[in-house]
Amino acid sequence: ENKDHNNANWRVRMAVEPVDQEVERVTLLRPGHADLAGTQKYNLDDVRQILERSSARETAARVAAGAVARALLAEIGIEVHSHTVAIGDVVAPPLDGVDVDWEAIERSPVRVGDPAVETRMIAAIDAAKEALDSLGGIFEVRASGVPIGLGAHVQWDRRLDAKIASAILGINAVKGVEIGPAFENAHKPGSEVHDALLPASEWQDRKWERPTNRAGGLEAGMSNGEDIVVRGALKPISTIPRRLPTADLLTGEAATAFYERSDACVVPAAGVIGEAVLCIVLADTALEKFGGDHIDEFKRNAAAFVETVGPREPPE
Repeated sequence: ENKDHNNANWRVRMAVEPVDQEVERVTLLRPGHADLAGTQKYNLDDVRQILERSSARETAARVAAGAVARALLAEIGIEVHSHTVAIGDVVAPPLDGVDVDWEAIERSPVRVGDPAVETRMIAAIDAAKEALDSLGGIFEVRASGVPIGLGAHVQWDRRLDAKIASAILGINAVKGVEIGPAFENAHKPGSEVHDALLPASEWQDRKWERPTNRAGGLEAGMSNGEDIVVRGALKPISTIPRRLPTADLLTGEAATAFYERSDACVVPAAGVIGEAVLCIVLADTALEKFGGDHIDEFKRNAAAFVETVGPREPPE
């Protein structure tokens, strides 16, 4: 029986209306959580309302909305996938970006395509669980088939990279975002970073192709036709069985943090959420660009725009 789903666990403790019995308060603040900031912000003497509302369970709504956005994007040829790059200090080999077996990645419990790395990641998670601890890591989301020109360079709040970064950082426990190999690029000269443009004679699948994609599919706040590649760095989740030193909300006196339940690692699940929020952002930006009041009109507008992409005065 799922007592959370049928509200048995929360009928009193999280009642909307006043109840005629005493409700036990949670006053032990948990490091890494919303507990301290939330109770101070909303002038509360009970952590329960903060810890439940700040839970990552909330991301289920974004995954549901992302499924609708994904279906819309598929109508104009955009596909979105994700995979796990790292869990703790176990790092998966880079994807070649061409012949990726996404079905194999989806079958993996940790969402990697390399069986040897999968085994090591699972062992690392099991070890963290045994040690009453948690592990963070990195996930990567890729969108292929994105046309040139989504987003804009003219205003900071219309930049597609900024919208994507905000959406990824909005995922619980994500503390860093990287578009393309951004942090690696930061240590190199520009001549080794910027993606050259191939001449028309070397184009194969589409117009304006490049031999590399170090920009992660985004330049000056706009999609450039290459795959959009974004990574999220996930801190180890804050709820851990190894209760950390803290202070009591009511008295400020030394205490040991409250613990209820948790996972040891959520990086594979975070990749799925990352797909959803990227789909939402791309769908919103595609609707802004192509508009339309019917799916057929939306598709016609997108196709018509793609036809305009290419050299402005091609040689005869």
